[in-house]
Amino acid sequence: MWVNTFITMSEIVLLLLLFPLGYLLLLALGAIRAAPPPKTHNRTPSTRFMIVIPAHDEAGVIRATVSRLLAINYPANLFAIHIIADHCSDTTAEAARQAGAVVHERNEGPRTGKGAALSWLFQKILKKGQCDAVVIFDADTQVDPEFLRVIDWRLAQGEQVIQGQHVISNPDQGWFPALTWAMFLIDNRFQNLGRSNLGWSAKNMGDSICFRVDILLQLGWGEGLTEDYHLRHKLLLNGNRIIYEPAAIGYGEAPITWSRARAQRARWLRGTRDTSQQFVKRLLFEGIKRRNLAMLDGAMQASFPSYSTLSVLALIVLTIQVGIDYFMGPIFLPSLISAWAAIVVTLLIYPLVGLAMERAPVRAYIAILSGPYFILWRTWLAFISRFGRKQVTWIRTEHGELIEKR
Repeated sequence: MWVNTFITMSEIVLLLLLFPLGYLLLLALGAIRAAPPPKTHNRTPSTRFMIVIPAHDEAGVIRATVSRLLAINYPANLFAIHIIADHCSDTTAEAARQAGAVVHERNEGPRTGKGAALSWLFQKILKKGQCDAVVIFDADTQVDPEFLRVIDWRLAQGEQVIQGQHVISNPDQGWFPALTWAMFLIDNRFQNLGRSNLGWSAKNMGDSICFRVDILLQLGWGEGLTEDYHLRHKLLLNGNRIIYEPAAIGYGEAPITWSRARAQRARWLRGTRDTSQQFVKRLLFEGIKRRNLAMLDGAMQASFPSYSTLSVLALIVLTIQVGIDYFMGPIFLPSLISAWAAIVVTLLIYPLVGLAMERAPVRAYIAILSGPYFILWRTWLAFISRFGRKQVTWIRTEHGELIEKR
């Protein structure tokens, strides 16, 4: 009796999982076409940029970050660097000033993450006519010299929000940075380029992203543990897409220790859960009402299980079916087991296809071999974030290992 019940459940779950699997495959199909190279060589830059960097106790990296930004290939009179020294207990403000940035020291109120710091600065100084666009970087971001020229070119085409390519700069510092580097290659290709090519909205990575000033004046910044994810949903409901531009590159560090990675990932999972619960119904309703595929994509991303959860679930069901057949004789239809096996194989191949599209080096494929371990780890954290009651707070991600090594 229980076997028949399990077979029926297996068939139902199989049908349900075809939707998120098909969604992932659609993103991969959308990512087949590479982004065209930017046409910046014949253009005279004209966009006035405000570069904003929220920084909490970043004295170890902020001077080098500001110095690199001041040396980028863009007219010096068309951009200014603003640093938010947010509740700093070190010499971040002094170091940023000495490097040539405009510094805003924030000490009032609680320190609840960079979202609050950005909102504070925008309310304080952002006015219409002061600049044309705002670019957000993290304190450790190493910016490609052509970043602003590429963004200027995209803004000239009428784009409102542009997400640059976020690349991990420290893949040689441990298994987690190496794996994160490889996953970002895949994520940028499928999740960002795929969505842009399909006419949907790329992710807000929270770093190396540009907004026309009118957008920020209208919507402000995001809220919660994952304010970038929150803002993406606000943009969607406002009818704004995030365009992905891989030629605008920012290099940032990944956590190098288990405890740092776990705290960062737990915050992200709890924050995305809270934001998804807040917006998914509105995105679905408005997407259907307006026939807006970008909104429907936002609703699907918020509702469907992640790649990690999907992979773990498919592997568990397949293992149970094969185990029952092995110990109790053939019970399940071969077609059912074959269907689950096909899903597992597809999910195993999926990241490799992304690396192949990106023409990634061999070491990226080697790094992704530790992916199954990460999938189990992430799925467990997702389970805790969804059903656990422990409060999750914003924790600063340590920066500076690369700077100190150099």
